[in-house]
Amino acid sequence: MAFTVYILFSDSCRRFYAGQTKDFENRIFEHNQGETKSIKFCVPWRTVWTKNVETRSEAVALERKIKSRGASRFLSDLGIVVNL
Repeated sequence: MAFTVYILFSDSCRRFYAGQTKDFENRIFEHNQGETKSIKFCVPWRTVWTKNVETRSEAVALERKIKSRGASRFLSDLGIVVNL
């Protein structure tokens, strides 16, 4: 089963959020319904980057890498410019 690592951006809060999940569509729905306590005040979230990986350990490792680097710098390293 594939996992999705993702980076979201909130225009209202001007901040990024990185995570990983098995069910990306459901997870985005949950985020935008305010079901994630720590980020519910920043809805709506929009997807700015995703990557599918094969295992949960790969997903967790990539999520940690994004969070340690910072989502903005991580995206910049990939040559991705997010329209803020």
